[in-house]
Amino acid sequence: MFLQFFEALRAAKLPVSLKEYLALMDAMDRHVIAEDVNEFYYLSRSLLVKDERNLDKFDRVFGEVFKGLESAADLKTEIPEDWLKALSERFLTEEEKKQIEALGGWEKLMETLRKRLEEQKGRHEGGSKWIGSRGTSPFGNSGYNPEGVRIGQREGRHGRAVKVWDRREYKNLDDTVELGTRNIKVALRRLRQWARDGAATELDLPGTIRDTADKGYLDLRLVPERHNAVKVLLLLDVGGSMDPHIRLCEELFSAARSEFKHLDFFYFHNCPYEALWKDNRRRQTDTVPTLDVLHKYPRDWKLIFLGDAMMSPYEISMPGGAVEYWNEEAGAVWMQRLLDHFSHAVWLNPAPEKHWAYTVSVDLITQLVAGRMFPLTLAGLDGAMRELGR
Repeated sequence: MFLQFFEALRAAKLPVSLKEYLALMDAMDRHVIAEDVNEFYYLSRSLLVKDERNLDKFDRVFGEVFKGLESAADLKTEIPEDWLKALSERFLTEEEKKQIEALGGWEKLMETLRKRLEEQKGRHEGGSKWIGSRGTSPFGNSGYNPEGVRIGQREGRHGRAVKVWDRREYKNLDDTVELGTRNIKVALRRLRQWARDGAATELDLPGTIRDTADKGYLDLRLVPERHNAVKVLLLLDVGGSMDPHIRLCEELFSAARSEFKHLDFFYFHNCPYEALWKDNRRRQTDTVPTLDVLHKYPRDWKLIFLGDAMMSPYEISMPGGAVEYWNEEAGAVWMQRLLDHFSHAVWLNPAPEKHWAYTVSVDLITQLVAGRMFPLTLAGLDGAMRELGR
């Protein structure tokens, strides 16, 4: 198996030499590590990978060669309750789905929902009219309707809801996470404007040599430390469809905290509205009005949105489209206020670019940011930093 591993690395174009492979075998013979697949992974990676750009290739080959070595799951584990509940969910054929008609737009949905709330007195399940579950009603969860309001369901199943009515719990992004690659930092470094201000604490070697030569004695010259003067405001989408992208967003967040001396951030969900927040655990009680953000940060700050822009189009275009409350003004109104204030702004999207064309909301956000949406890839970051640096 070890020889197969070596051959697979060579086939994947990793520059692994026979000497390095023999060093790995010698370490195994000497029992440098315990008989554990995780310890073997770190040992082999440290001996066989000489360039961090090859770490992703190495991980893929390691997973292919040694997949299945982890211990099998305990067969006595109880079946999760969510799995049992899912058994009762209603699954419709494509022909049955086509027979279910939408109510006909945002206003009709909201008007009908108000009537249902006034008339309904109890719990319903499996129907086509009342607010309930596992049916074809436009209101409820775990069922199907081509255009409805999802109420109380943790995550979507069909991606058809035009509004989500739910209370969410989000976690703050970790800005101390160790990056898997330094390439994100390298891309961010394109956005640099060097300046020297503050106390003179750094030795000015050319100035010291010049003054010493002129005066005939040692004359030390100090200058303020050079730092990146770019000011960045980062607005982070959190929760919902962003959950699969948490790791990638944490890496970007961590890199930005280390690269930009002047950096501030706020969270939002899906689309910015009249309030932003700093701490997801206290977002219900401790928010910052978006107008205050516009007044606090001057126009020379660079604005970066980070989000997948995947939401109901009504969250962008209509009042009341927000997930957890009734917003008085549409998300597009607040987006435009932010973009009018910050002349240098981009939107970074962690979702694969090939999926963007299939989502109406992504197209709407792209139009709002005047085409300045970039994928959260190394090439996308490079393009975004060039755009902000103009």
